[in-house]
Amino acid sequence: MAVQDGGAVRRTAAACLAALLLALTGCAEPAPGAPARAEVQGLLDRYARALLDRDEPAYRGTLDPAGSPDTRAAFRRLAEVPLGTLRYRVTGVDPAGTGRATVRAELAHRIEGYDSGAATGDRVLDLTERDGRWYVSGDRPAPGAPQQLWQQGEVRAVTGRHGLVLGVGQDPERLRRIAAEADRAVPAVQAAWDGDWAGRVVVLVPATVDAMGGLLGAPADTYRGIAAVTTGRVGGGPAAPADRVVVNPEAYGSLSAFGRQFVLTHETVHVATRTRTSPATPVWLSEGFADWVADRGTGRTAAEAAPELHRAVRAGRLPARLPEDGDFAFDGDPEALARAYGSGWLACELIADRWGEEELTAFYRAVGAQRRREGAVGRALGEVLGVTEAEFTRRWRAFVAERLG
Repeated sequence: MAVQDGGAVRRTAAACLAALLLALTGCAEPAPGAPARAEVQGLLDRYARALLDRDEPAYRGTLDPAGSPDTRAAFRRLAEVPLGTLRYRVTGVDPAGTGRATVRAELAHRIEGYDSGAATGDRVLDLTERDGRWYVSGDRPAPGAPQQLWQQGEVRAVTGRHGLVLGVGQDPERLRRIAAEADRAVPAVQAAWDGDWAGRVVVLVPATVDAMGGLLGAPADTYRGIAAVTTGRVGGGPAAPADRVVVNPEAYGSLSAFGRQFVLTHETVHVATRTRTSPATPVWLSEGFADWVADRGTGRTAAEAAPELHRAVRAGRLPARLPEDGDFAFDGDPEALARAYGSGWLACELIADRWGEEELTAFYRAVGAQRRREGAVGRALGEVLGVTEAEFTRRWRAFVAERLG
């Protein structure tokens, strides 16, 4: 399952044209009682550089001794994370009382050898002034923004041939097992989806499902029954924010060995296809293709792969249409959700079976290349497969009946 990070920033009409002009000319004045923006940026540059360089004295030199224990602990917690980039970009500075200020900033970090773009998140930092100098006394997510894994505890890293697994509060053997699953997932995806991705995956394993919710900036109940999700921004090209597969330690741990491998391969497909997935791509195609790749070569029958849909068809409830995006919502009927996944998988299976696997990937790319959702599937069906959307739906319904009836 893929999670897209949106990020449309709303500005009011009167969003201070004068302030904007000042910012463009570099002459913006800080709010009364707050440090100058350039001074804050310099402090955060030193703060980030010390973490990146593993320079503990320099790091402690940027911290308020009476500040947040979590902020002080970050240096130790990050020790095993192979960071290639870590930077803060100040977006706002506000006074918070005498000798105090609150800073809004964007944090961007890139894991060396794995990320082409950086993973990003909005932060709020507390600053304290002592003897004319400003220090960092707190560093936390902005309201609604995700946590970073190292905020949740000391990070353990396990490196595989094709993946990096980062965990908090996890047995090292479990992390090694997930790394082995990632090492099998990546070649399986490469065999089905060629080119334009790094061929590597970063997997985050938090201690609990509540901690998983923190990493996703969402209530834990949203993901309680979901084994794993992939974060990222669709259609962003090579410089898009980095993807992370986030494992639900409870749901993932309850799966069989086959189930765990299926889930991790499915999520790795989302990493591989991210730059070719866009708002024009319907969920039935992105999720159906991920299931198709994960199921490819397993030898399972359609009834074994889509049991909920199989029961519905045998009961005379053949779906009348391809699933809509809303059919994939987590907060509805789990049986209906499973039928939606099965329907998307069989649509992709139909294309691979009747037109060919290369045509399936070409169709996926063609849909994602469209500028808008409306008509995207129909145009791609005509261009790549030579059929109308109505004809494809008719063939899909017959295929579902054939495989599951």
